[in-house]
Amino acid sequence: MKITGFRSLTTVHDWGRRTGDVNGVQSTDATVVPVLIIETDEGIEGVGLGAHPDVARIFAAVEGEDPRSVVALYDRMLAWVFKTGHSGAVFGTIGAIDMALWDIKAKAMGEPLWRALGGRERFVPGYASGLEYSLPDDELAALYGRFAERGFRGGKLKGGIDLDRDLPRLEIMRTALSRNSRHPAIMLDANESWNHAQAARYVSAVEQQMDLTWVEEPLRRWDAAGMAMLRGKVRAAIASGENLTGLEQYGPLLDANALDIVQVGSVWGITHFLRVATLAHSHDLPVSTVAYNSNPIAHAASAVPNFLTHEVQDLAFPVGLDVDQEFDDGGIVLGDRPGIGIVVDEERLASAAAVPAAAASGPHVRPERAGLRMVAEPDVIEEPATAGGRRTP
Repeated sequence: MKITGFRSLTTVHDWGRRTGDVNGVQSTDATVVPVLIIETDEGIEGVGLGAHPDVARIFAAVEGEDPRSVVALYDRMLAWVFKTGHSGAVFGTIGAIDMALWDIKAKAMGEPLWRALGGRERFVPGYASGLEYSLPDDELAALYGRFAERGFRGGKLKGGIDLDRDLPRLEIMRTALSRNSRHPAIMLDANESWNHAQAARYVSAVEQQMDLTWVEEPLRRWDAAGMAMLRGKVRAAIASGENLTGLEQYGPLLDANALDIVQVGSVWGITHFLRVATLAHSHDLPVSTVAYNSNPIAHAASAVPNFLTHEVQDLAFPVGLDVDQEFDDGGIVLGDRPGIGIVVDEERLASAAAVPAAAASGPHVRPERAGLRMVAEPDVIEEPATAGGRRTP
């Protein structure tokens, strides 16, 4: 089997709400979802999700190769861009290709990826995370009520600027999820919006009112010393890592004992997740996936020994993607469809282009003004479609 070409497509995910965090809110209810299809000479095609703007350049590293050599091809792609570096959008492109190759490999085996990777259980425990920063309180309650109906016993709230706003909203989320647990797991995600002093004050203030399971990205992603010091000042676990693009970026954080929970962004691919999970396991730390449309990394999560919980951001899927998974009992139930379980309806993707979607703004673009607020102050301060290409042998 040989890799012969690719198709770069886009669809949208209609959230039915404006998504965002303290860094910004999307301009519409829908966000763009890039879809990459990798073609082979045997007709088996792989699906990868996530922005892949460098696909024309990086595809040359895998063209003509056997897609089943996916781990070696991952390293080949990293080597292909060695001189210019593999961070940022380049790493996202590698991740999308990697995901598609794993899809092909499992399809060739005739098995769902979770089983092909050695997973024993099709159930992947999760927590609710609505990206709900812009919602009024009544809609916040309704959103987490819908998650509670699917059995979720933990949730994550976006916040970090206005304590008087965050505390009642945390209570709303806790109340909604309490139907499934007397003590639901409660997480607060600051999305890198604090410095060290602000983080210590803010989290300590929250912990006077309620117990936090973890605080996520309290400081900038590279601040190993700051997060290590923060661990000694708050009760909540420190979780971070979703925006790290490369295994080597975790080293300073782990060496400094800066993390309690190692997070991995789903958009960076299957192989990256597996390697980070192994690295975290060597430090006796759990790993947690940060979600992306259709939860493809859930397949890999089922196969690692130190997996903790998978973020679930919505209970629906992007337009034109038939995804073989369900949400029940507070997690993701993976199906038996070979590969990552996603079938792409390309005709529907074409119609999805007419749906207004958010541009590259909102929570993925950090505000220009960096005037962060201290605890007592109440002020409240997507990925672009990629041009695709196709190659033939």
